[in-house]
Amino acid sequence: MSQISLTPPGVSAPALKAPVYPTGGLRQLSAAPVDAWTVHALVPPLDIWDRIRRGFAMPDLQGELVDDRVQWYRTRPDYIARMTERGRKYLFHVVEELERRNMPTELALLPFVESAFNPEAVSSAKAAGMWQFMPATGRNFELKQNMFRDDRRDVLASTRAALDYLQKLHDMFGDWHLALAAYNWGEGSVMRAIAKNQKLGLGTTYTDLKMPMETRFYVPKLQAIKNIVATPESLNVSLPVIGNHPFFQTVDIRRDMDVAVAARLAEVSLQDFRALNPSASKPVLLAAGTPQILLPWDNATLFQRNLEAYTGGRLASWTAWVATTTLKPADAARRFDMTEAELRAVNAIPPRMLIRAGSTLLVRRGNALHTDVSEHIADNGQLSLAPETVLRRQVVKAGRKDSVASLAKKYGVSVANLADWNNTSEAASFKPGQKITLYLPARARSTAARSSRSTTKKQVSRTTPANKAKVPKKKSTSKK
Repeated sequence: MSQISLTPPGVSAPALKAPVYPTGGLRQLSAAPVDAWTVHALVPPLDIWDRIRRGFAMPDLQGELVDDRVQWYRTRPDYIARMTERGRKYLFHVVEELERRNMPTELALLPFVESAFNPEAVSSAKAAGMWQFMPATGRNFELKQNMFRDDRRDVLASTRAALDYLQKLHDMFGDWHLALAAYNWGEGSVMRAIAKNQKLGLGTTYTDLKMPMETRFYVPKLQAIKNIVATPESLNVSLPVIGNHPFFQTVDIRRDMDVAVAARLAEVSLQDFRALNPSASKPVLLAAGTPQILLPWDNATLFQRNLEAYTGGRLASWTAWVATTTLKPADAARRFDMTEAELRAVNAIPPRMLIRAGSTLLVRRGNALHTDVSEHIADNGQLSLAPETVLRRQVVKAGRKDSVASLAKKYGVSVANLADWNNTSEAASFKPGQKITLYLPARARSTAARSSRSTTKKQVSRTTPANKAKVPKKKSTSKK
């Protein structure tokens, strides 16, 4: 058999070199302890709590505030049960994302602090979702907020944004406790507090900084929950068993579909469907804007099978319409054979408001309409409203015994609005002559002006020396 040459034509084969062997005696290897943390566990986690414990990587915070919060939680077993029951739907996904990013798994417990793991939670400051994003911060992290959905409530999108934000804050401060303080208080506030302490020659750790009480308790709350998860038995706390497996999976939708229809096809309750898809605040899912929904793991296959066999007519009974002119809600409702009350309710239109031109409305889908809502409208639809009557600022003077309630009644405005306009309480009273701010329609303004002038004249007539001189004197009974 001929030999095959691996040397290209025209190139001489390299000369073979003799192997070189090490010389000298054998050297003994130095003994080194084995680091247990570098050895991967051979036994899988027992449940999601065990998996979270294995990924703890943040330094523990000690102190009275932590002890106080541990005591607070452990004496409220009903509260722990409610929030862990909600959290069972989302914990596996959050832990998966944290491990994928090599982030501490303590952060999977942060939604317990933020919202008690309620994706539909809304704070008094308008923060929303289980990660409690403010509107502007949500937009900074690409969480869409429009007429049809609010991604601050979306389980997947908000988790992605929250972990992006926390990573950014950790890169900024190099410390997880400071990163968490910034997540709650804002990075600018934390940076200013650090700079102030540096100027004074003080420490710059989390416990050194002067901060609002809410932020002061923020990390202690997380540490308290971490302590409970770490050793629930020692604290006499019972955690529900939550398996270390996915609770939900994503399912594609290719046509607009009523939320009620989607829940029925998946064979889940409307409440359970909304718990996994809380960003869909309207009664319809728009495929162009929400191409995926979350369903319990075992129901995803049921949904696909039932959808293929569906013969119940249209999947969506709602659609979007863009107003071409400014109009009243009653006029818009008549266009689509809806009652005004129904149109107002589904679009959250308050009383005495007009719909501005260019606004997107959710309306009943006519029998002749078969086209789904476009991607542009699904992603950018907004509702813009204007008062039916233009209000203008008017300043009047309070009379004797005038109060917020009496002036609100007199000028036909709400007590709450009048109190807010004048930065006072609803139960407040005014001093005679005190200037009061009102926002009134033009016709009411002229009435208010006349009333104010009348009040002023009465006050003048009671107090000026000139008028006192005009009071007739009593007849003298003395004789000259």
